[in-house]
Amino acid sequence: MTMPMRAETILLFAAITIILGGCAGGKVTRSYTVATGGNPQRGKQIIVSFGCGACHTIPGIRTANGVVGPPLMFFSRRTMIAGELPNSPENLVRWIENPPAVEPKTAMPVLGLSNQQAHDVAAYLYTLR
Repeated sequence: MTMPMRAETILLFAAITIILGGCAGGKVTRSYTVATGGNPQRGKQIIVSFGCGACHTIPGIRTANGVVGPPLMFFSRRTMIAGELPNSPENLVRWIENPPAVEPKTAMPVLGLSNQQAHDVAAYLYTLR
């Protein structure tokens, strides 16, 4: 049984659309956001106001060119936080709120951020893809 020419054309077009729709020029693209309970715009402002760029290089923040702590480029792609915790929103908030509780010998200080501020900073860091 053969399909009429029009049905074959529609099926071929649909197949090509599906195949090409998955291509991104060799780059992995994600259309989701990590659920942190935070606001990335506020997180960016908090990062600036708390001076995180004195120690870290942070994309999207002009003044964040520090070299004391690790650069935070591609943060959302990392598997670990501080070499100690799996990279998850809960663990990142925990780290931001009290780094020495996770890694006692860390150079990162407790900054005194509120829980919501930590969620906001986490939301910004997860935009770094």
